[in-house]
Amino acid sequence: MKLWNVSRPAGGSAVIALVACCILLSGCKTWKTLTTSEKTLEEQRKYGATADQRIDSLAADAAKAKAGTHAEQADFTSGQVKSMLDEHDPRVRCVILETVAEFDTPSAVAICKGALEDPDARVRMAACTTWRNRGGPEAVELLATRYRTDQEIDVRLRALRELGQLGDEQAIPVLAKALEDSDPAVQYRAVAALKKVSGRDLGDDVNKWREWAADPAESSAEWSIAEEFRKLF
Repeated sequence: MKLWNVSRPAGGSAVIALVACCILLSGCKTWKTLTTSEKTLEEQRKYGATADQRIDSLAADAAKAKAGTHAEQADFTSGQVKSMLDEHDPRVRCVILETVAEFDTPSAVAICKGALEDPDARVRMAACTTWRNRGGPEAVELLATRYRTDQEIDVRLRALRELGQLGDEQAIPVLAKALEDSDPAVQYRAVAALKKVSGRDLGDDVNKWREWAADPAESSAEWSIAEEFRKLF
């Protein structure tokens, strides 16, 4: 009995593979053909949002919260507490801090305080400026603590500068103590801050400012008399 013999054309396997490949590719896009927005989404899925993307998203959410109710603002700032703890980029943490500082909620205050203890000096300096903007007795206390305890000279100098910008006489004892610091940069910054707080200029002689800081009330009276006397001539 003779069997029916069916032979395959030469190269049949290659043709089948080629057809299958064409069918597969027809239903998808290669990386090169993806649009910019599609690439961005692909990157976000793979690597997560970039720092700039997180900042843009934060700005959009903050704008929405500002236009909302106080409860919505509280929810927004509460969510930023976790964002602040999870965020690995100091630049983004600075933006979170500056953003929530504009809100009057317990979570916003908590972030502003916590930022003073941030592991990155840039964030701690931004927090000093934030408390200068907020003002009040608590600001004096927090800035004074940051000056006394921080290990980074740039942060300590920023704290002194912001104490001067506050213009609060409660800062005088802290600034007077800073005049005794062994670092000339700290002494200079303390003098500059005392000029702001006192509203007068005794020059840059540290000893003169030490004398004034020893008894600001008495010095103020002598200063007023001297000023009135000079006006006569």
